[in-house]
Amino acid sequence: MNTIATRRLTAVTMASAAILAGAGFTALGSIFNYPKILQSPAAGILAAYRQHGLAISAWFGVLVLSAALLGPAAVGLGRLAGGRTGKWIAATGIAAAVAQVTGLSRWVLFVPGLSDDALVPARAQDAYHRFQLLHTWLGTVVGETTGYALTAVFTVLVVRAVTRVSAPCWMAYLGYAAAALIATGVVVPLGLDIARLTNFAGYVGWCAWLVAMAIVLWRATRAARVAIPGVRSSCAGSGDGDNRGDPAEVQTSRTADERR
Repeated sequence: MNTIATRRLTAVTMASAAILAGAGFTALGSIFNYPKILQSPAAGILAAYRQHGLAISAWFGVLVLSAALLGPAAVGLGRLAGGRTGKWIAATGIAAAVAQVTGLSRWVLFVPGLSDDALVPARAQDAYHRFQLLHTWLGTVVGETTGYALTAVFTVLVVRAVTRVSAPCWMAYLGYAAAALIATGVVVPLGLDIARLTNFAGYVGWCAWLVAMAIVLWRATRAARVAIPGVRSSCAGSGDGDNRGDPAEVQTSRTADERR
C-alpha cells in the first residue's frame, strides 16, 4: 500500500473511531447516566441497566468498535511516522485498543447475564459479586487505568512524530492537552472525583484531535511528507532533535516519494 492510500485509510479509521465514540458516549449518557452511574453500587448499576438493557449493550458495542479502530489507526500512523518511533506508535496504539476493548466488552458479554441472575434471589449475591469483580479488574484496572495511560502515551508519540511536522501548531497543543487530561484518569481509583471530569474533558478534546488529524491526513498531498519525521513545521523548535529521524530513513523516504 502506497503512502497516500495508507494516509487516507488511516484518516477514515481515525474519524470513524472519533464519531463512534462521540455517539456512544452521548447515547449512554442519556439512557444510562454513563459514566457517572459507575460510582453506584453493583445493585444500583444492574437495576439501571435493566431499564434499557438491549440498547445499553448495543451502545457499548459501538464503543467497543470505536476502541478497536484505534488498533489499525495506530498501525497506519506508525507506517507514516516510520523508524523506531513508528514502531512505538503502532505498539502503544494496539495495546491501548486491546485494553479498552477488554474493559468495555464486559457490558456486551457478561453484564446481560449477570443482570438476569440478579433477579433470582438464590443467585443475586453471586451476581453482584461477579459484577463487582469484572467492574474492578476489567473495567477500572484494565479498561480505564491501563487504557488511559496507554492512550495518553500513544497520543504524545503521534504528536511528536507526525502532528508537529505535518499540521498546524494548535493541533499539537490540542494533542498534548488531551493526553495530559486523559492521563489524569489513572488517579480515579484513588477517589479523586475531579479526575473523572478532567478525564472526560480529555476524551472530548482527544476526539476533536482525531477528527482534525483525519482531515489533515486526508487532504495532505505528496509534498506534505507526513512519513518523514525529519521535515519540521513551525511547531518544532530548532533545538529539538527528537523528530529528526535516522538520516538513512529520511533519505529512503525521500527517494520513495520521488519515485512515486
